[in-house]
Amino acid sequence: MPIFEITNGQLNPIEQTDFTTEKVLQSLIEKNLQPVFNCRFVASEFATGQQHAGRIDSLAISEDNNPVIIEYKKVESSELINQSLFYLSWLHDHRGDFEIAVQKKLGNNVEIDWSDIRVICIAPNYKRYDLHAVQLMGINIELWKYRLFKNSTLYLEQIFQKGYSPVSSDGSDKNPVMVSAGKKAAMTRATGIYTFEQHIKGKSEKIREIVQLIQEFTLGLDPQIEETPKKLYVAYKISQNIMCMEVHRQKVLLYLKLNPKEIESQPPISRDVTDIGHFGTGNFEMTVKSEEDFETAKQFIEMAYQKVGG
Repeated sequence: MPIFEITNGQLNPIEQTDFTTEKVLQSLIEKNLQPVFNCRFVASEFATGQQHAGRIDSLAISEDNNPVIIEYKKVESSELINQSLFYLSWLHDHRGDFEIAVQKKLGNNVEIDWSDIRVICIAPNYKRYDLHAVQLMGINIELWKYRLFKNSTLYLEQIFQKGYSPVSSDGSDKNPVMVSAGKKAAMTRATGIYTFEQHIKGKSEKIREIVQLIQEFTLGLDPQIEETPKKLYVAYKISQNIMCMEVHRQKVLLYLKLNPKEIESQPPISRDVTDIGHFGTGNFEMTVKSEEDFETAKQFIEMAYQKVGG
């Protein structure tokens, strides 16, 4: 993935380099969790106690109030994924420890959503065997590849996002830590996850058609865009939410990750909700009641995708 600098019409390749230590990479991400993953920092090097004798590199909470585990490696290593899934299993059994850490850092008003736990791995590369292994598990794991360049440019690319495939019952040829964590996560999803169908159930045919148009258009912008149904809305995200969609009986509300003050010509179906309470994330609201409204909203959905970094 070469990066070129344009100088007087010439393309000059920028040489790659690397961080001196993993801690430098970790500190950089922790200081920039909001612009990169839109997460709030909770703790660094979080101890898992004497029995587990480990330290989670970074703990955070997502914009949807889900717990987030982030692990780093400066070299290609299967240990990164093994550790991440080990800590995922630990967190499922030690929710109280995480909640106390959140209260100490962010206060008592954060209501944690345990229906999902986000696991992020960041490394320069991954073995193909590891990529195959994580595809067999229904866990919310994201594999991110990084490249550091000598002009102080950091490139992050998501090469794998969560799958919902059932975990194989035959784990004899797989890492037991990964299999165990995958099974536990799959069981949690079976009892705690929300579905897209729940949001359109009981709605009119007209509203269902509008929702499906919005869904198809948004997911079609980029194969990396992920649809994440929550209790009160459906989020569309890459590294962070692009848009949150609320489905009502006579309308669909879209909350886009755009700054309303930067939009010069705002259509009549939109408004600034920066200081108005609402579910989901995004301060530019659009009310969609018809296919014509959807046609108006399309350019702003794509604009939000570009703003987030698509």
